[in-house]
Amino acid sequence: MMNLPDSQRLHSLVTATHTPFHSDGSLNLKVVEKQLEFLLSKGVNTVFIGGSTGESHSLTYEERHLLAKFWMAVTKGTAMRVVVHVGANCVADAKALAEQAEELGAAAIAALAPMYFKPKNVEVLVETMAQIAAAAPDTPFYYYDIPSMTGVNLSVPDFLQQAGRRIPNLAGVKFTNPDLMAYQYALRADNGAWDVPFGCDEHMLGALAMGAKGAVGSGFNFAAPIYLRLLAAFAQNDFAAAQREQFRGVQIISTLVNYGYMGAAKAVMAMLGVDVGPARLPNTTLTPAQKDRLHGELEAMGFFEWVK
Repeated sequence: MMNLPDSQRLHSLVTATHTPFHSDGSLNLKVVEKQLEFLLSKGVNTVFIGGSTGESHSLTYEERHLLAKFWMAVTKGTAMRVVVHVGANCVADAKALAEQAEELGAAAIAALAPMYFKPKNVEVLVETMAQIAAAAPDTPFYYYDIPSMTGVNLSVPDFLQQAGRRIPNLAGVKFTNPDLMAYQYALRADNGAWDVPFGCDEHMLGALAMGAKGAVGSGFNFAAPIYLRLLAAFAQNDFAAAQREQFRGVQIISTLVNYGYMGAAKAVMAMLGVDVGPARLPNTTLTPAQKDRLHGELEAMGFFEWVK
C-alpha cells in the first residue's frame, strides 16, 4: 500500500484529456500545449491522459508512448500533474507503458482491466494489476474500474482488500462506476486509507455526499468552471447551488450523447478554441451541419456563459 499525503492524492478535478488528431486521423501532438494552457487557465492542475476519453484502445502502442512523452515535456515546470493511463489488452504493452511513465516522472499511473480476455475473478484481476504496477514500483498505481466499458464488473472493495497486500505501490482506485453503495465501502476500506477519485461526472454531487474528495472526468475539459463551482458550493453546504451546477453538467452530457459523446465532446473543444480534431473509428465525428446544430443547442441552454 502506498499511503499518499493529501497533496499527492487525486483530489479536486482531474481532467481526462482528449488525444488530439489531425483531420486525417494521425496524432496532432502540437495541440497538447493548447490543451495544457486552456486547462490551467480554467483552474485544473491534474490531467489523466490516454484513458477512455483519450481513446486509448484506438491508439497504437507507439502513439501512446509518444503521447505520454509529449505531455510530460510540455508540463515540465508548470503546476500541472500528469497521470498516465497504461492499461491495455496486452499486459506486456501495459508494463512497458508503466515503465516509461515512471522514467518520465508521471505523478501516477492507472490501468483498466483487459477487456477481451477478461479476468474471471478478483484474484486474477489483482495478479494482472500487480504485474503492471511492478513495472513502475516507485509510482502511485490506481486500478481503473469502468465496468460500462470493460465489461469487468468485479467488487472494488474485494479488490482493495486483496490488492493492498499484493501491490506495494497501490494508491487507490479510479472509480468510474455509478454504484454509490460499493463506492462507500471502497472509501472506508482499510479505515479510509485509499484514494478513490470518482469518475462519473453526472453523479459527482452524489459521490461528494458519500465522501469523495476528487473526481476524474471528461466533462472537465470543457466545463471545469461548472464543476469547480459545484465543489465550492458543496464545501460551503450550499446544496441548492451545488444541485444547480450538477444539473447543468447533466444537461450538457445528455445533449452530447445525442450526437455520439466522443465526437461531440471533441467538437465542443473546437468551439472553445482548442481544436482536438476528429474522433477515431469506431467513435464517430460530427458533420458540419451537426456541429452547427449542437452549437445552437448549447447556446440556447446557456453553456457558453456557464463555462466562462
